[in-house]
Amino acid sequence: MRHFGHIALEVRQRLFHQEPCEFTADSSARLLSAALGATLYSPATRPRLADDIVKQTGNGVVSMVLCLEDSIDDADVVAGEENLVRQFADLDSRAGAEPPLLFIRVRAPEQIPDLVRRLGATARLLSGFVMPKFTEERGLPFLEALTTAEAESGRRLFAMPVLESPELLYRESRVDTLEGIARAVDKFRDRVLALRLGVTDFCSSYGLRRAPDMTAYDVQVVASVIADVVNMLGRADGTGFTVTGPVWEYFRVPERMFKPQLRQSPFLEVQAVELREKLIEHAMDGLLREISLDQANGLLGKTCIHPSHVLPVHALSVVSHEEFSDAQDILRPERGGGGVLRSAYTNKMNEVKPHRAWAERTLLRAEVFGVAREDVGFVELLAAGIPA
Repeated sequence: MRHFGHIALEVRQRLFHQEPCEFTADSSARLLSAALGATLYSPATRPRLADDIVKQTGNGVVSMVLCLEDSIDDADVVAGEENLVRQFADLDSRAGAEPPLLFIRVRAPEQIPDLVRRLGATARLLSGFVMPKFTEERGLPFLEALTTAEAESGRRLFAMPVLESPELLYRESRVDTLEGIARAVDKFRDRVLALRLGVTDFCSSYGLRRAPDMTAYDVQVVASVIADVVNMLGRADGTGFTVTGPVWEYFRVPERMFKPQLRQSPFLEVQAVELREKLIEHAMDGLLREISLDQANGLLGKTCIHPSHVLPVHALSVVSHEEFSDAQDILRPERGGGGVLRSAYTNKMNEVKPHRAWAERTLLRAEVFGVAREDVGFVELLAAGIPA
């Protein structure tokens, strides 16, 4: 699989200075943690789940979470588990169908080894488990259960803890909770693929809900948690983890309105301006701003609950030609001693030592999402990716 792999080769060649790399579920954890992109959530109870997975793969989705937790009723958990077993068997029987990275969001630790046993041979399609309301006390049993399931199945399985508990939100318990989470995930570092932020639960603790023209960073009580999570768990010194962006709740985006304009001439500047105006007019601007703020605050990838969010996340994750040029200049071997240099675009200072970690992260993102050509921007990438 690869990002933007659902669009034609000749279109990719027109868009990318460096195309996104190919990867599989067996690729390195370092690569996969950066490649998650827009992780699309789906209730595990959907009766045509295998069809949905195939369809979304064809639309550019590379990671999905099949949810047995908050997205389904308490009374439907058993039925959801049974449905997952059936749908994995259906998916496994389809010749040539390569699914995205698939994760199951469970409620209790004992579900992990139980589901892996019930999936049997089809567990080869499973990349891991999402662990809700993660703290040190509640999280360690999940991670230990994952280790048990991995040993029994012989299959590498990853964990994606969700940081969403009230203890993490409340000021008086936040530091202790973060320190406990850090101990837990560090103990199982090889199996923790990414940490996910549960901002909806944070808002719930105060009876809040952000409007479509606001981002998570406009809700100060939430923004403070994101900052502290990145501060303690997202460091670039080798101790940190990939932290993914929070869910965007709104999805009334009139995609059909955009299609005729995008098909006419997606590379004309006037079309780009018109599209941006319509995106803003129809409340997509909040999503775009939040994705940009995610990246500015050290987050990579995003939890998504609607397919219309996937392409914007991926399009804004592509490295610009200017970013790529700066990162390459900073990391040239002859720059190992430090110093300051003018960017090739002659519009900024690149200071080698302070910008090195940024450059390394940028080149990793470039590897998985690609590098746009010098004259290609977000709108062109979005236009090319919308299914016909």
